Amino acid sequence: MKRKLLLYYLTIFLCFSGQLFSQTYQLVGNPVNTTGWDLVSNAAVDTDFVRLTTDNGNLYGAIKLATPITLSYCDKWKVEFDFRIDGNGTAQFGRGDGFTFWYLANPPTGFVSGGGLGIPGNASGLMVGFDIFNNTTEGQMSKIHLLYGTNNTAGNNIEYNTTPGSTFHSPDLITTQPFVGPTFKHVEVNGETDLTNPTNWIIKIKLDGVLIVDQSFAPSGGAVGMSQGYFGFSAATGGASARHSIKNVKVFVDKVPILNATVTPFVCTNPATGTGTVDLTSFNAQFVNNPANYIFTYYILGSSTPITNPASFAYSGNTTIKVVIKDPTSTLCDNGDGVIQLNPTPFAATDASLTGCNNNNAGTATFDLTTAALTTVPGCTMEFYNTMAELNAGINQIPNPTTYASGAAILFAKVTTPQGCVSVAKVTLNLNPVVTVTDTSLRSCFLEINPSLGTFNLSNATVTTLTGATKKYYPSLSDAINGTNEILSFLTYTAPSGVVYVKVFNAQGCYSIAKVTLTVLSPVYSSVLKDKIICIEDKTTLDAGPGFNGYEWSTGATTQSITNVGVGTYWVKLKTGDCITLQNVKVYASEQPVVTNIDISGSTVTVFVNGGTPPYQYSMDNIQWQDSNIFNNVPRGETKIYVKDSYDCEPIQINITVPNLINVITPNGDGVNDAIDYSALSNKNNLEIGIFDRYGYKLFQADKSNRYVWDGTTNGSKKVPTGNYWYSITWNENNSKNTPIKFSGWIMVKNRE
Repeated sequence: MKRKLLLYYLTIFLCFSGQLFSQTYQLVGNPVNTTGWDLVSNAAVDTDFVRLTTDNGNLYGAIKLATPITLSYCDKWKVEFDFRIDGNGTAQFGRGDGFTFWYLANPPTGFVSGGGLGIPGNASGLMVGFDIFNNTTEGQMSKIHLLYGTNNTAGNNIEYNTTPGSTFHSPDLITTQPFVGPTFKHVEVNGETDLTNPTNWIIKIKLDGVLIVDQSFAPSGGAVGMSQGYFGFSAATGGASARHSIKNVKVFVDKVPILNATVTPFVCTNPATGTGTVDLTSFNAQFVNNPANYIFTYYILGSSTPITNPASFAYSGNTTIKVVIKDPTSTLCDNGDGVIQLNPTPFAATDASLTGCNNNNAGTATFDLTTAALTTVPGCTMEFYNTMAELNAGINQIPNPTTYASGAAILFAKVTTPQGCVSVAKVTLNLNPVVTVTDTSLRSCFLEINPSLGTFNLSNATVTTLTGATKKYYPSLSDAINGTNEILSFLTYTAPSGVVYVKVFNAQGCYSIAKVTLTVLSPVYSSVLKDKIICIEDKTTLDAGPGFNGYEWSTGATTQSITNVGVGTYWVKLKTGDCITLQNVKVYASEQPVVTNIDISGSTVTVFVNGGTPPYQYSMDNIQWQDSNIFNNVPRGETKIYVKDSYDCEPIQINITVPNLINVITPNGDGVNDAIDYSALSNKNNLEIGIFDRYGYKLFQADKSNRYVWDGTTNGSKKVPTGNYWYSITWNENNSKNTPIKFSGWIMVKNRE
């Protein structure tokens, strides 16, 4: 190796399961973004790669991270990068020398000769060189050199460094995997702590996927105990030359997310012993989220021995604890920079006060005494007593400090830190002013569909003058106290007359309860507006009476009464205050009387009437009226009967026939009064004619077969004896009512003996 180009690309990936924070260093892009990196000497960006040197002799180029990386707690790490070595070389020596990637405590800052692959003399750390020039034969080769120590051999050339256990030199790969060529090659370097010897690293190198080395290396020289260094890569040319290029360089530093780098808890010492104990593990959650996912190790600053019992660490003075946090699922680095700073300080609790709600003027409030700001020291225990004497004696401790009911009072608290330091403080209990409320009432008009119910806007109930008050509404006092069955539709609350309760809260959340009496205003009807009966042809007046604030009739009228009203159904809206009552009223047509039947006995006519409204009046000429239903001396033939009831409406009219019949027959064949002829009634409906003897025995039935004629015989052949006989004639008049008529009388028959 005569001239040596060192390309160093180290990607360290501190990978933790579930980690939330990641910092990435990389050289990617087109052009390559070098933010966070330092370019040294001839190194320059060329499109999507960084060119460390051109193909010329006696050049040097390097690039390194600007910030050092601590690997003290890395159990594993990984590096990936691509490199290319090309160019024509020199006429005398050909191509040379190669490159190195490194993790160095003292990286190069200026020119380094080519023989050392760009690594300065006495550089300490991890170095992996890709060498293409054999300094012994001055010929071409492709070898990988590894040094985990100090570059202190002759000529600063790691090709000749053979420190046992700290170096590796691969066979010449020029025939199988030559480094020189027009294309980029891919390198993977994995390192992990050797568990059999934790100071060693097991290094595994792959070139284009082919394993080159996999073995444990011990640090030597200045690498022993090294915990911080710079990642980078470098190359140099001398008598031989080549272009050395790298790209796709990435350095990942993924750490456990440290929430607080330093935690300074309050701790104290027991005055009796001058010492104290603290649970260091109780601070884990201040360093990371989900501390159960990690392994914590604690060290006194300056000591490499872990604290064996961190849950009960004894101290007496100021002590700095270093905390190493490890993710057991991690494949790469841990983070060990947490610090717990213990500075013992005398402990003194401070007096505090609590203010509670005197809800509904109960005279007491419920206090959570544990919320009193007696100390900022976490993990303290507190005991509360009514008097200092009880506290000193350790008697009558308040058993329910989180739900302590009390009026205004002064209590005493005994506060003990996790280290056993004790202080006493006073707790003053105050009551907020009572929320002032007053009972009130609301009225609502009835609902037409159910007059026993009304709809109330409960928010209109003025129960307090408190500005910014919050209100909730409940159907009962117990619901209001317990906060159950809240009325959510309080703007349109439908209910009968009764009470509801309003829970009024102030800005502090204190409350009082007010009662609201609900009154449903019943409908108010007119007492004078009644249904009426009139003749169908008449008109009438409907009067709702005085005392209402407004009227609205179905006719459109807005007056107290309406006139010229005929038969029909009407309504009126009666306004009383803000409520409106709908009242219906009907005007009925009077019922007309009906002639049920008429009896005619000789010249006497008796009229029988039903329906309508008695008393009835009767007339045969619609002029002269009588109260009696009997008309005497009615002439034979067609006549009219008029009837009206007490409403004096248009009378009903019935046409009747009074038959013109003879009373004596002499059936002797002389052609004079030989028979009685009823044929004049043959056009009547349901005509029935019968002749009876004095014993009521029917002797003859007149019908169409005998042409309604009787000649004084029975069965049309045997003459009846001389004597008086009775006839009965019934029919229905040919009118709309089919008025039944009964006509009866006597007839004398004189037969020759």
